[in-house]
Amino acid sequence: MSSELSIPTDAPVLVTGATGYVAGRVVERLLQEGLTVHATVRDPSNTERLGYLTDLAQGSPGEIRFFGADLTKPGSFAEAMEGCQVVFHVASPFINNVEDPQKELVDPAVDGTTNVLEQANATDSVTRVVVTSSCAAIYGDAIDLQSTPRGVFDEEVWNTTSTLTHNAYSLSKTLAERKAWEIAEAQDRWRLVVCNPALVMGPGVRIHPSSESHNLMKQMVDGTMASGMPDLQIGVVDVRDLAEAHLRAGFLPEAEGRHVLVGTNASVPMMVDALRATWGKLRLPKRIAPKWLLWLVGPFAGLTRAFVSRNIGHPWKADNSKSIEKLGLTYRPLADTLNDFVQQLVDDGTVQAP
Repeated sequence: MSSELSIPTDAPVLVTGATGYVAGRVVERLLQEGLTVHATVRDPSNTERLGYLTDLAQGSPGEIRFFGADLTKPGSFAEAMEGCQVVFHVASPFINNVEDPQKELVDPAVDGTTNVLEQANATDSVTRVVVTSSCAAIYGDAIDLQSTPRGVFDEEVWNTTSTLTHNAYSLSKTLAERKAWEIAEAQDRWRLVVCNPALVMGPGVRIHPSSESHNLMKQMVDGTMASGMPDLQIGVVDVRDLAEAHLRAGFLPEAEGRHVLVGTNASVPMMVDALRATWGKLRLPKRIAPKWLLWLVGPFAGLTRAFVSRNIGHPWKADNSKSIEKLGLTYRPLADTLNDFVQQLVDDGTVQAP
């Protein structure tokens, strides 16, 4: 079991990309502990866009300060990181529809990680860096499970199958995390701890309509999948549990290494079934689309045939035992995550309740 958290509230902490879906919950959790959060954003003068984060701080014992920063510019994080003991590098692009994956995904992820961690090297106050990586740095496709040493995706496994033309997002997360370990292992002043979440679901501190998680949930309940849902197996973690994992990765004295963060080894049909009791009157899919049909029409719906071949119908299983034993995490039930997420979409008017 993990020891008690050691949280010094006299030193600020840095959160990169503070307006993001995951980062918002991380900021909230840090504020709840009474910490001063240095939040990097694109435009700190945009008080309207940042108002929800300011409101979080006003309702908590902590405080927030905004700093402008650019992932692509070396030295951009110097002011925000000054005096910080723990750095949470959460910012990274998560988009599927890109024209230039090298420029839009890989370069920002790798350069951003490099710039943040090199700034940690130059900032004497930093003793720990927590990087938000992904299970995408562990596997590229569900079929990769067949080549794992233990028959599960765990912290020892690395993604070796993603390329610029197939799962470019996964490639970006893999290369960024490898860069993080390269920089961390070349010094001995600060410790790197990595969070590797699977598909992040659940309510954010506000609606994030551009997030892939938001899009998937909306498609499951608004009739988009009415003709059939994919038999896609994938791990799911609640964004609130992921925020707790970040807190523990940052402040448990013995926290180290990578951490697979998966609350449930799930699937799209399992997720839909978990919603039926509460949201059965929404336009939930009732049947599974045959793989041959997805292979045929997938390209018109944003699914490549390689993705369909290597993921649909294949088992997916991750081992979350390290996060439970070393970080002391307790995961929410899948139904709670999904029902709360849909409730947020309904309350916002994104999804029309019957």
